Amino acid sequence: MRIAAILVAAGTGTRYATPTPKQFTHLAGRPVLHWAAACLLPHVHLLQPVGDAAAIDAALAGLDHLPPVPGGATRQQSVCSGLEALAPHAPDVVLVHDGARPLIPDGTIPALIAALATHRGAIPAVAVADTLKRAEAGVITGTVPRAGLWRAQTPQAFHYPTLLAAHQAAVRHDATDDAWLLEQAGHAVAIIPGHEENVKLTIAEDAVRLERSLASQTIPRMGTGFDVHATRPGRKMILCGIDVPCEFGLDGHSDADVGIHALCDAIYGALAEGDIGRHFPPTEGEWKDADSARFLRHAAARIAARGGRLANADVTLICERPKITPHAPAMRARLAELLGVSLDAISVKATTSERLGFTGRGEGVAAQAAVCVLVPG
Repeated sequence: MRIAAILVAAGTGTRYATPTPKQFTHLAGRPVLHWAAACLLPHVHLLQPVGDAAAIDAALAGLDHLPPVPGGATRQQSVCSGLEALAPHAPDVVLVHDGARPLIPDGTIPALIAALATHRGAIPAVAVADTLKRAEAGVITGTVPRAGLWRAQTPQAFHYPTLLAAHQAAVRHDATDDAWLLEQAGHAVAIIPGHEENVKLTIAEDAVRLERSLASQTIPRMGTGFDVHATRPGRKMILCGIDVPCEFGLDGHSDADVGIHALCDAIYGALAEGDIGRHFPPTEGEWKDADSARFLRHAAARIAARGGRLANADVTLICERPKITPHAPAMRARLAELLGVSLDAISVKATTSERLGFTGRGEGVAAQAAVCVLVPG
């Protein structure tokens, strides 16, 4: 069975009063859309985002997805665009999920897929527990019986050909969920138990609740790194991605950026993925005089591939010369850029060895780094 998912990210979120559409805002260090996609990916073969391509590509960096397609004037039109984009892939089943729902509780998607064995569509929903009132101008005008009422959630699951046909045959374009289209076409749609954690980010209070829930989904992994390179006249001094004016540089197979090398080792260590030499062997000519920025981008990609994020990194450079403090702000900015994190997550500082040892004699520069990486628990 070939399963695809449409991730709807074309809305502007007018009720969520921020300049950035809610699906692209950050919660627990990652865009809401990234959390949603990460929940879907273990269950699907294809992920089709719908919305602004540039914003989606930035939010889903490191995740595998099809090229985004533009959204429509309504949610229904956006979903239809996603369905038509999937046509060449001919999936058997399609999930439709709101990009503003960052949490899909365990068991939801398997239960939806199982329900499709006997129904053309299935949705998660929560039974209404509160008494419902109808009101006008702030005054109650009636009580609505809650028996048999459910709050629909996403992802919703469908046989792909059935949902595509329902969208293409629709004469109205204001459906707020896809199950309604199947209902209008006479198909029975199954309900599976939803979950209160499956919150759609709609108002500011939702962000507080979701932030708490998302933070509990990750565990911290600590890593440390240490590297040393000897000084060498005639080479550039590259430290933490910055060309530092100096009468000598550092000796090494690559550009010998001791700060980035230590930071890479700390990240790989936090992920239990070896060290920089394992990923970029010094015996391979490809890495001769290589820009160490490539190594750090790779380390950042490994965090993303694990569904994690870098909480913070701290780099200490140990040398008598060059003086680091004047260049530390630029170093922090460069590392933050390469890692795709905010500046306040990066620390770069320096110390000397009080003229003791090889660093004290100016024979080399050392660096140590520590990181905290948050990965799904």
